[in-house]
Amino acid sequence: MHERSLPASPNWYCSRCSDVNGSGLLGVGAKNIIFLIDVSASSCRVTGELVGHRDLVSGFSFCQHAGQSHICVSSSNDGTVRFWDSDSKVLIREQAAHQVTVHWSPVDKNLVVSGDEKGIVVCHWYHTGDTASFFPEPRTIFCISCSPHTWSSVAVGYKDGMIVLIDVSKKGEVTHRLRGHDDEIHSLAWSPLVSEDALCSRLEDIEATSGVSAGDEKGCYLASGSKDQTLRIWSSAKGKSVMTLKLPYLKKRGSAVDPGVKERLWLHVHWPKGRPTQLVSSCFGGELVMWDLTRTGKQRWTLFGTSSEGQNHSRIIFNMSSVRLQDDRELLISTSMDREIKCWDLASLDCCWTLPTLGGFVYALSFSPVGTGCLALGVGDSMIRVWNTLTTQNQYDTRSFWQGIKSKVTALAWHPKKEGSLSFGTDDGKVGIYEVFSNRPPQISSSYHKKTVYTLAWGPPVPPMSFGAAGGKPFHSLYSCAGEGIILQHDPSKLNGEASDIDKLIRDTNNIKHKLSPHTDLSWKPDGKVVAIGNEDGCVEVYEAPSLRLLCSIQQHHKIINALRWHPDLDSPPELRCLLASGSSNATVYVHDLRSVIENPPEVPAVLTEPYRRLCGHTSKITGMAWSPHHEARLVTVSYDGTAQVWDVLQEAAVSNYRGHVGYLLCVDWSPVDPDVIWTGGKDFTLQEWRVSKQEFTKPPKGKKMVDLKEKMKTNSKQKKKNKKAPGGGGAAAPAANGEHVAGGGKALTGQELSGEDEEDEVRSTNSPVPPSATFELQRKSFTAMKSKDKPGTHFKSLKCMYVNCILKIFCNCKGVSLCVRVSPDLNLLKKKKPRSMLPISTSMDHRPKEDLLQDCVTLASVRHDTGKTPSAAFREHIHLGLFSDRQALYRMFEAEGEGHVEAGHYDSVVYLRLWSGDLEGALQLAVEKGELSDHLLSIAPMAGFEVWSRTVEAFVKQLCLQEQYLKAASHLLSLNKLYEAVGLLRSHKLYREAIALVKARLPADEPVLKELYTSWAATLEKDGHFSAAAKCYLAAGASFDAAKVIARKNDVPSLRTAASLARISGEDALARSLALRCAKDLVAAEDWITAQDVLSSQESLLVSGEKILERTKTFPVQLYSSLHLTRAVLSWLLGDDGQLIKELWQAVAWLRDAGHFRVSADVCSRKHSKVLHHAEEEPQAAAKSLQAFVHYHRLYEHWWSNSIQIQSGVPLPAAGPGDEAQGEALNGDASVEGVSPASCEKLDFDASALLSERHAACQAAQRSVGEIQERLAAMVLKHSRAQGGQLDPGENEADAQSSASGENKADAQNPTSPSLPVNDSLSVSSQMYPHPDVVECCLVLLHLRRSSPSVLETLRQKAKDLLRQYGTDASAFKASQHCMNQ
Repeated sequence: MHERSLPASPNWYCSRCSDVNGSGLLGVGAKNIIFLIDVSASSCRVTGELVGHRDLVSGFSFCQHAGQSHICVSSSNDGTVRFWDSDSKVLIREQAAHQVTVHWSPVDKNLVVSGDEKGIVVCHWYHTGDTASFFPEPRTIFCISCSPHTWSSVAVGYKDGMIVLIDVSKKGEVTHRLRGHDDEIHSLAWSPLVSEDALCSRLEDIEATSGVSAGDEKGCYLASGSKDQTLRIWSSAKGKSVMTLKLPYLKKRGSAVDPGVKERLWLHVHWPKGRPTQLVSSCFGGELVMWDLTRTGKQRWTLFGTSSEGQNHSRIIFNMSSVRLQDDRELLISTSMDREIKCWDLASLDCCWTLPTLGGFVYALSFSPVGTGCLALGVGDSMIRVWNTLTTQNQYDTRSFWQGIKSKVTALAWHPKKEGSLSFGTDDGKVGIYEVFSNRPPQISSSYHKKTVYTLAWGPPVPPMSFGAAGGKPFHSLYSCAGEGIILQHDPSKLNGEASDIDKLIRDTNNIKHKLSPHTDLSWKPDGKVVAIGNEDGCVEVYEAPSLRLLCSIQQHHKIINALRWHPDLDSPPELRCLLASGSSNATVYVHDLRSVIENPPEVPAVLTEPYRRLCGHTSKITGMAWSPHHEARLVTVSYDGTAQVWDVLQEAAVSNYRGHVGYLLCVDWSPVDPDVIWTGGKDFTLQEWRVSKQEFTKPPKGKKMVDLKEKMKTNSKQKKKNKKAPGGGGAAAPAANGEHVAGGGKALTGQELSGEDEEDEVRSTNSPVPPSATFELQRKSFTAMKSKDKPGTHFKSLKCMYVNCILKIFCNCKGVSLCVRVSPDLNLLKKKKPRSMLPISTSMDHRPKEDLLQDCVTLASVRHDTGKTPSAAFREHIHLGLFSDRQALYRMFEAEGEGHVEAGHYDSVVYLRLWSGDLEGALQLAVEKGELSDHLLSIAPMAGFEVWSRTVEAFVKQLCLQEQYLKAASHLLSLNKLYEAVGLLRSHKLYREAIALVKARLPADEPVLKELYTSWAATLEKDGHFSAAAKCYLAAGASFDAAKVIARKNDVPSLRTAASLARISGEDALARSLALRCAKDLVAAEDWITAQDVLSSQESLLVSGEKILERTKTFPVQLYSSLHLTRAVLSWLLGDDGQLIKELWQAVAWLRDAGHFRVSADVCSRKHSKVLHHAEEEPQAAAKSLQAFVHYHRLYEHWWSNSIQIQSGVPLPAAGPGDEAQGEALNGDASVEGVSPASCEKLDFDASALLSERHAACQAAQRSVGEIQERLAAMVLKHSRAQGGQLDPGENEADAQSSASGENKADAQNPTSPSLPVNDSLSVSSQMYPHPDVVECCLVLLHLRRSSPSVLETLRQKAKDLLRQYGTDASAFKASQHCMNQ
């Protein structure tokens, strides 16, 4: 195959489009081809391609398992996943899956996972060919990565920033959803280490907060890169992010910050094997950075390529892959938007080599005649490459030039004498000169071509430019030929001056009056004496310099000239120096010997019709050629047939044929140093170097095109004979004849497709700035439109039949359908197909056979010069010639054309014909009848009068209504001042928004129709469920009640609340109360107490109801939790767990006690038996004692209340617990017991001594003391803050602050387990966890009962007094105790 090659640029914006296997074979997806590149530490070499995909390659991956590393898989936008053998370069299997990314599992050698933009993940099993599809998330997949440790674990990155870990062994079950990125995920990379221990030192601060070490759970780290400019390290075991790395912005030296750089970011990450603490990522401007994940501080990264300038990429990087070679060197391969593939040494972080790639067609290539081995490439990616092909250090030593180009480079030409001076031409008509050995921008000619520049050539100057000579040094002019068919002469020293068109000199010198044929190519003879110019008509003209006198005209080609080349003069015999080779679109190369014409110029230009040599073999048009500088009369040509052919011209023999390209070739040049080496470039975005002696084939492949063309010519000749013999006029004969003709044309089209001539020039590729619609063709394009090759087979006597047949032929040829059908079905299709011309009869008659067209010319000339007969009478039999005669003949042609249009249903064409004839009213009437009125006709209707215009507008309104263009119809009614009709039209078709806008813009605000529109629109919206919009309509119509009702129909909390507010604002108080109450009930059911209170507070009449509702529902959660603990207590009892039973019983009572439900708590305590309150362990024992104390506490109060009822009948029981009110009564001694018989009171039936615990009394007294101290400190702090000033907010209420501080201190004092209070050494921790009733309070109650109940023993009374004297030290307790002790 080829020796060296520059491949196509890797595809952009693909997460995994390149990969390298263990043997150092790199696969890169470029366009629809996969290029295979053998990489090493010192160099690289393109070894082959995998060709088969029909669209852009979107993913590529090698199998990394031993014995199977030559197998690879690719995905493409053509909807297929293909398995390849990279050794034999053949396709193994193809599966239709429409995938955009693919990855071969590093663990399972048979598993391949792919995903697409719809979110579908597909598992492909290589050994069986089976597939399994999963749909984990309905999101667009950007990248996929299989775990290197667990075969079933796959990470999927999505466009919206989500990362999902799935288990393919469990039908794609999602194991973790990793949220943290804000934008699309560009790349995923698993850690090469199976555990999560490698980063423990770095993450110990993170793990310390969670209390779990990194090694406690099995998992693997996952790295992700996102467009949000961050890298994240994830723990697959915990499913969360453990590290976030912000991408550094590295400003390049001497360049300003580009604000668009961050928007074009593509962040790829790669975790090299054997480096669990090092991660490689791309950066903003094409830099590569190595992250040390164990390092702390701001700069945790190291930049690649710092040892010398220019090592890094210049634009963003898309893919990276690494390989460890046999010499234990680890290489990293990167692909970038700068169209370069770079190899890096991971040990030194230096660039080993750079492989340039091409992002467009290779349109031109040329070796410098001065700098040996310096090859220039003109590429469709708007850049010029200059490659030093003879360097020994860097095999791909190239420089890129892009400044001042901004378009495809389609032509190149080195200066024949000046080293480094390279001229270029572009697709947009620009011509310039680059000095490739300097850093200066190019010189651009001020004279632009209108179309693509095809050819550039250096030659001697011709008038009117006068260069002269300075110091004996000859000067050269630069000539450019472009698609508009002209050749411009540019002064290279004054490119800002105007270039001259050499056609003027040619006309003046050769006294030519007629128009010159457009030029398509030119070539100066190496000695500069003559120039050959190729033309669009296939003619080659040879002119003598400097006057450009025409020497000869070569009339051999019949198609456009694409290439001209003179045989080189160096070391060539004289008889070969005048050989001129020419190639055109007819696939044949002609060689002409012009020695006699050049050495002995004739007085009259000679016409040559026979070539010196004819080279036949190519099957498609010739695009380029080059003579060998090493051999005599050896020529190489390239063609659209995709091959390069080497010829022995003198023997007319094919020497060698090269078939290494995919697609057609565009340029060729012979190596200046190696006689056996040729360079070619073409459509496949590649430049290839190959040897003539190593080619397997000698001649180009036999294509079907020539065979099909011959068959077509035979078919056409037979058909013409049949048409001449067949009588004209049969309506059924026409489709059969045309059918045969089109069938032949279809075969020819198939041949063209097989030869590649008419296929799409460029595959759609994200890496090519060249749009497919603007492809370059070396076939020179003409100014004029291309002539149609379609010829009807018969001449019709009837004009109508001829018209129908013409339209049938045109329609079917455009659509590609067969004409072997009946006429009537096609006529139905014709009504929807516009004719090509307003005058199809005249047009079709111009496409008849050549003999008929010539006869028309004779007829027209005879009539115009026959004075005895008027033209209108003479042309009655030749209606189609009315266009070239008088007005009457033209009118008759219009009538015939109109009948044909009516027959085909093209009434609009008939209208325009009448309009052109001056019958405006008739044209409008016909358009009204046929429904063909248009804005244009309506605009010219006033020319026929006001009444005609009014009727036309009304008819147009009806037509628009039938076409459902109601807005346009209403606008036209306004032009007639019919406002109400326009509003009615809009309303009848439910265009209420537009109707209301029209009324409000044109009518008063109190217009009754406006309220009707609002009401009707509201009813429609309400019916469709758009309640908010309907409410706005009701409000605009003044129906506030209806607005509130319609909003409340949604029946959710926001709607009810809004409806209540709307009703209250509108004065609908009854409705507002009803809606607010409904909303509050829903909020209470949802336990949203604050919002319910806000809703009710907005309605003054519902404040009492709100309090009742909240009071009624407040006990529900307390009872719920208390019931839960009681249920747990029963379960503990059934399980025999006495300790848990005691604790759950205590919790049930504590919930009720803390919530203030004293009666419920007392009822629960009354059902507990003291025998269960015993346990051996400390905590359950403390809970049992606390629960027993609270049982006695409740019984104490029951005894007190029962005595009070007996003494004072009719007094109701207290509604609340004894916390404040009951204690206050006892303290103040309000319950009088005078006149009560002691015998009538009940005796104590419990041991009250359990309530008089001195240890708990001491602890409670200490807590009260601490609370008092905290209150005093709070007051002091508040006073100090007020004295200092500025410590409190201006709007803060000092009294509120003081009261809140004291309230907090009281709460802390009452809580025995508050962490801010000191721990009592006399009580255990368990005893403090389960508090005791207030001992001072119990003492006061017992002393109070002593006065009425003899059951209170004297010992209890004395102990209560002792405890009060010692611990009742606060003011209120002291006062009450003095009262009790005195009595």
